[in-house]
Amino acid sequence: RLEVCSYSGYKVYPGHGKRAIRGDGRQFYFLSGKCERSHYLKRNPREVSWTVLYRRKYKKGAVEETVKKRSKKVAKTARAFAGASMAEIMAKRNQNPEVRLAMREQALRALKEKQRAKEAERKAKKMELKKKNVAPAPKAQQQPKAAKKVGKPVVKTGKRF
Repeated sequence: RLEVCSYSGYKVYPGHGKRAIRGDGRQFYFLSGKCERSHYLKRNPREVSWTVLYRRKYKKGAVEETVKKRSKKVAKTARAFAGASMAEIMAKRNQNPEVRLAMREQALRALKEKQRAKEAERKAKKMELKKKNVAPAPKAQQQPKAAKKVGKPVVKTGKRF
């Protein structure tokens, strides 16, 4: 398994380097004696020019990556779909909000009117049934469930049989 040097930041391949474990249980992997010695001398890896941390801090070797990738601009397209031509879609899009609101309210009114008519029709049928004195057939009553048969209480002992 590849490890990363705790001081330099370079990869430590299997069979190479040293592993040191501090008293508090923290593990350190060192690529070489040079890294280990620098770590124990408490040298800051950000100030040592050959470490990965130094190179990252001062942006060394990142020259190739400076060329920014050009992002493609998404071209917005509009097209007709089932049941609506392009002209209809554009007309709806360019409508005034007041006109659109009025259309919505009109549609809601029509829907509510339809529901009221349905409700009135249902009530009329109910009244007709009452007039004829034909009550709807009563639902069959459910019989109460039979109580479970309870046997003798079982005495449990510590032994298994």
